[in-house]
Amino acid sequence: MDKEPIIKLKDIKKTFFLPHQRHDSLVEFLSNPLRIFKPSGEEFTVLKDIDLEIYRGEFLGIMGRNGSGKSTLLKILAGIYAPTEGKVEVNGKIVPFLELGVGFNRELSGRENVFLNGIILGMPREFLKEKYDEIVAFSELEKFMDMPLKNYSSGMQVRLAFSIAIMADADIYVLDEVLAVGDTAFQKKCFDIFRSYKERGKTIILVTHAAPSVREFCNRAVFLKDGLLQVKGSPEEVIKAYEQG
Repeated sequence: MDKEPIIKLKDIKKTFFLPHQRHDSLVEFLSNPLRIFKPSGEEFTVLKDIDLEIYRGEFLGIMGRNGSGKSTLLKILAGIYAPTEGKVEVNGKIVPFLELGVGFNRELSGRENVFLNGIILGMPREFLKEKYDEIVAFSELEKFMDMPLKNYSSGMQVRLAFSIAIMADADIYVLDEVLAVGDTAFQKKCFDIFRSYKERGKTIILVTHAAPSVREFCNRAVFLKDGLLQVKGSPEEVIKAYEQG
């Protein structure tokens, strides 16, 4: 692992606006139809004061209870959300394993969706033709590739999407509990892929509740609580903080 930051987060804050339900009556509207209605609601801060450097070749674990801001942080890293305040600097190509299967067409077959989803992820059609058999073999869905996706279970769809996404060549892979898909053997295959990426100097960021995964794979970890980075350090330090709540 190089001590060269591939991602820098500085003073990150993310706030969402939560609208309140309006109860204006028809009588009120008719009495003043030109009145300007302003949305009422409140701001909810999910992340605040986040400072973090992630290094090239690092396998970083992010732990925290539900609602701590983990998924929001990953979406900021992946460019899905923009921070309300602060600066994000990313020096490499990111492939996010967050909302797998976005862009799938349920009316098309698994085979057709391999090409549709792969192109959405930026893979050339010729590349997908070359990798098609490998994608199908990894997904273990050989018998179902000519079946419409609407007949797939949710787990089958995620496995297919995962098998496509791992073919994308990137510098940074961002994972949000996606390795929970499939049975134990399939999960092992997924981890073997990311172990090989780590050996090749790729940067991997994993959100998980699983302490064994953090111990086995991560060089370093962080603990999020109430939108704040409470602990940055070794996997054992962060697991202890997570288990103590």
